[in-house]
Amino acid sequence: MKKRQTTALALYSGGLDSTLACRVVAAQGIKVVAVKFVTPFFGYDLLSRKEEYIRTTKEKFGIDVLVEDVTVPYLELLKKPPHGFGRYFNPCIDCKIFLLSEAKKMMPEAGASFLVTGEVIGQRPMSQRRDTLRVIERDSGCESILLRPLCAKSLEPTQAELDGLIDREQLLGFSGRNRTPQIKLAAQFGITDYPSPAGGCILADPILSRRIETYYRHHKKIVPEDLLLLMIGRQFNLPAGGWLVVGRNQQDNDKIEGLRRPGDWLLQPSVIAGPTAILRWSRNAADLDIAAALVARYSRKSALVQGSAIITAERYGVSREIEALALEDSIFQPWMQN
Repeated sequence: MKKRQTTALALYSGGLDSTLACRVVAAQGIKVVAVKFVTPFFGYDLLSRKEEYIRTTKEKFGIDVLVEDVTVPYLELLKKPPHGFGRYFNPCIDCKIFLLSEAKKMMPEAGASFLVTGEVIGQRPMSQRRDTLRVIERDSGCESILLRPLCAKSLEPTQAELDGLIDREQLLGFSGRNRTPQIKLAAQFGITDYPSPAGGCILADPILSRRIETYYRHHKKIVPEDLLLLMIGRQFNLPAGGWLVVGRNQQDNDKIEGLRRPGDWLLQPSVIAGPTAILRWSRNAADLDIAAALVARYSRKSALVQGSAIITAERYGVSREIEALALEDSIFQPWMQN
């Protein structure tokens, strides 16, 4: 009787470490199914191009990947993560615990015998210390089933190794922040087109995390579309309670228009080049006038006529034109969100 092939389920970020972890395990003849979890803070754009991402990941790296949206439970986690936050609004330890817990739930359907991550001891100061790795295993319920192939030789053997499902001698003992060993291993696998190490999680960004934390502090109902809007453009809290987001460039403009919700005002210069903006939560005509003046302020100055522009504002299919004088910086700076 033919022996059934062992299957592993891997947490996949798309970065070099998680890619290498999958390939190291697959090199031993083990079937690897990778799962890419997405939320508004990481990978959310993949939901609109899921099939393309699955195809290109297979073509580039030889990895079969699933894309799973875990937005709803993740946004709930951010309200009060058991292990608290890092320097900013980043729940690094609880994030890893959460993702592993979600992956563990998927194991029966995937037919997986163990889980895989690309973690390396000492690579990240908060979530990849030796003691923290043990906490993550324990609190996710994955103590016996979590294999970290890139640093396995520096850790105690997992059940998969003890049971002979995978050969410990073919695993690695990487540690620290030096990326040279990973780069050399990538070359051995013929992997050349991989992303540079990420600049960090959005929730650890000094500016964006402050916006998100403030939003959580003032809203009981957390709306994903609000969070996506918080992460782009120039942000203003207007005097009468409106929230204005003004694009910085064409990419922002496209995203802003795509994030429009019923009840939002969409503002754009009528003739001259300038930004797209959304005014949300506005119940006061004064906010609309201010919003138009801010759109004029960030429009091309050379195209303004005596410092003013015609701004088109549209809501519920009804448009109006507002002749707006560009606001002076000193007036609106107190309304800006950092």
